[in-house]
Formats: sequence, structure tokens, C-alpha cells
Amino acid sequence: MKIKYLIFSGCIFLLAACATPQMTSPKDWQAQRDWKTFDASGRLGVKINDKGSYANFDWTRANGVETIDVNTPLGNTVGQLCRDAEGVLAVDSNGKLFTANTPAELSEDLLGYNLPIEHLSVWANGEWVSDVAHGFTVDGKLQQLGWTISRTLNEDGTPRILLLENDKLTLRMVFTEISRSAGLPEKQERCAARI
Repeated sequence: MKIKYLIFSGCIFLLAACATPQMTSPKDWQAQRDWKTFDASGRLGVKINDKGSYANFDWTRANGVETIDVNTPLGNTVGQLCRDAEGVLAVDSNGKLFTANTPAELSEDLLGYNLPIEHLSVWANGEWVSDVAHGFTVDGKLQQLGWTISRTLNEDGTPRILLLENDKLTLRMVFTEISRSAGLPEKQERCAARI
């Protein structure tokens, strides 16, 4: 049951078939910026203690609302995670609603430990979280908040793979599509599940 919620929350945690992947180096990381929109889809895998699970995801951010829909490879909905100015919520495949003030609280409640849900899009964009200590490994991986984060890029500089590792789990996101636009939201909306 927890693996289901791990994938579910983990998407709260993205493959161009013809692109030649490039590993990032410290110079490829930069300070956190504001992004008005962020749209991505792909596959994610979560591995805990040599047990893995996989799912597809659709990830959007617009008007101050970030939503991740998690689906099985056959297209069945596992659940949805949504974050807005009021906090974070998750809806499972049975329609059960879970709420929390922060993504850290939600993942702690559902899984028993904290996943860096609120920072996934920052790291996917090749940025470190502002106002939080960070460093780099000799091979160019970002180290922050107890995670080692690496990215593989497409030739156009967009992320192909985002990989997060710590002593408890590995989260791998393979992106099939990604687009984004810089700036601040024009208005603040609410998660659809709150309405």
C-alpha cells in the first residue's frame, strides 16, 4: 500500500528518442528562478530496498497550482497530487482525499518519511533551491537537503532524466515532453479537488 502512495507522492516528484543525452556538470546548475508555467509528462520509477514501482505522470503548473497525475502504464489513474497557496492534497484512485499544509507533511503522513516534493521542479529545471545549503560532487551532481541529484539532458538543454538518490530510496523521472515559461503567475487559483 505504501508503494502506491510513494509513487503517488513521488510524482510529486520525466525521452526524446533521437537525442544524445549529456550528463550535467556543476556549471550546468544555477540559482532558483521563477517559472510561470511548467508542463511535463513521462515515466517515473521509485526504488526502496531493492523493490521498485513504475508509473506514468502528467505534471502541470499554471496560475499558482501545481498538479501531478499518476497513471499506470495501462492508463488507469493511481492518484493525483496538487499544491496551491492553501497547502497540498492528494486524491487516491478511490477518491479518498489527504491534505496537509506542506508537501513534507503529506509525504511524512502517507509514507513515514519526507520526500522533496516541493523541490522536484526546481531540480528538474537545473537549479538549486534558494536559501538552502548545497554543494556538488566531483562528477557534477548537486547535493542538497540530503539528496544527490543528477540530470541527463537532451541536445537542446531540456531535461531527459532527473535522478534523486539518498540512503533510503531512488527516484528516477524520464521526461517525454517538457515546456516552461519564466515569470510569476498572473493569478492564484485553487486545486480542483478543493472546489
